[in-house]
Amino acid sequence: MPQRRTDLAVEAHQLWREGAGDAASLPGVRAQEEDREGFPVTTVTISSDEGAKALGKPRGAYITIELDGLLRREEGAFRRAAEAVAGCLRPLLPEEGPALVVGLGSRTVTPDLIGPLAVDHLLVTRHLVEQVPEHFGDLRPVAAAAPGVLASTGMESSLVAQALAERLRPACVIAVDALASRSLDRLCRTVQISDSGVIPGSGVGNHRAALDRNTLGVPVFTVGAPTVVDGATLALDLLERAGREVPDRGDLPGGEAFFVTPREVDQRTADLGKVLGYAVSLALNPSLTVDDLTMLLE
Repeated sequence: MPQRRTDLAVEAHQLWREGAGDAASLPGVRAQEEDREGFPVTTVTISSDEGAKALGKPRGAYITIELDGLLRREEGAFRRAAEAVAGCLRPLLPEEGPALVVGLGSRTVTPDLIGPLAVDHLLVTRHLVEQVPEHFGDLRPVAAAAPGVLASTGMESSLVAQALAERLRPACVIAVDALASRSLDRLCRTVQISDSGVIPGSGVGNHRAALDRNTLGVPVFTVGAPTVVDGATLALDLLERAGREVPDRGDLPGGEAFFVTPREVDQRTADLGKVLGYAVSLALNPSLTVDDLTMLLE
């Protein structure tokens, strides 16, 4: 099976099964499917070194939510999407303690805008809880930052996150980032949640320092959505769909240097950024509703 670039564990598992046969099982890897708020949800749990090596992902839980209804603008889709993502994220988080949300990515590159947009739609409460506890003491303290990228700030985003984590001492860090997919069918319509941390830029082959428990000293959770597919992976996917002979990835020179994104990426990233910002807020403050957030944020 030709190598395909993907940040999604559900796709990595699918690719492994395509190579080994659908009936094959991988020790230490388990996949479960369910439905939440009308959206399909698949959880891939990697609990062994063998499974981590085979899928190219660290040990941990990877939850994938398919948000096709949001893309089709179905009635109530935004509310259901935010609640579905929040419902998947909430059980992973510590039950109490302050949280730091880091929106990874560049504000000048639209497909990389998911993280900063999520921070824009996040309910930030740390200052309110500290300064006006009589009114906001029931809320969880939440701080947020969108540290930008190395090319524009001269600093690794992981360095900024480390400094903030050391100063604020949160109970957890939630990193929101754009991802890469192996399939056009998942672009801007899928959300992945994981408890294994993140390596910024890995989806486009621009690996930076990791944000995880080892580097930040606290649990790190990732919420991301795929917005790009690389050229070689896209070519292989389209050839496979057309029933043509699929070459090795190495026979497609230069494909890894190009990334493809949907034509409507501006609107799709805007939608996803808002969904993820609301979802993280709901996960951290379960007493709030989507209507509450709309009133407080907009």
